[in-house]
Amino acid sequence: MKRFLLLLVTLAGMLPIFSCLAETEPLFFFYDPSYDPLAPRDEYGIFHQMPRVNQTDAEPRHELRASYYFESGETLIHDRAYVGALQTALFKFGYYCGPIDGVFSNRVADAIARLQKNYSFHVTGTLTLGVRRALHLP
Repeated sequence: MKRFLLLLVTLAGMLPIFSCLAETEPLFFFYDPSYDPLAPRDEYGIFHQMPRVNQTDAEPRHELRASYYFESGETLIHDRAYVGALQTALFKFGYYCGPIDGVFSNRVADAIARLQKNYSFHVTGTLTLGVRRALHLP
């Protein structure tokens, strides 16, 4: 048992040496998913999977998804990142065909009204909790 602990402590002490070698030697290559030379990047160097970058992809967002649950629809329609996600979800379900720019416009309100009509909600054209749940948004 003492030999095992001594070996473990010795290997832990040598870890910085091996990490320095990892940057220069191809034998110590570790896969980094954020670095892919063939992956598409926009003009800011941000990695994305889509052929076209939306304007709202670089907007500031909450760190935790759960923090969106505590905000009302009136405050969320002024958050460009959330409205961009709303426009993307409406586009995915076939209710919205406009640009994904993060602006809550009349086209977004009309798309929400069509969704509310199809789901038998009270048709208001505003962002309600039922709309958020139907689109799987927080």
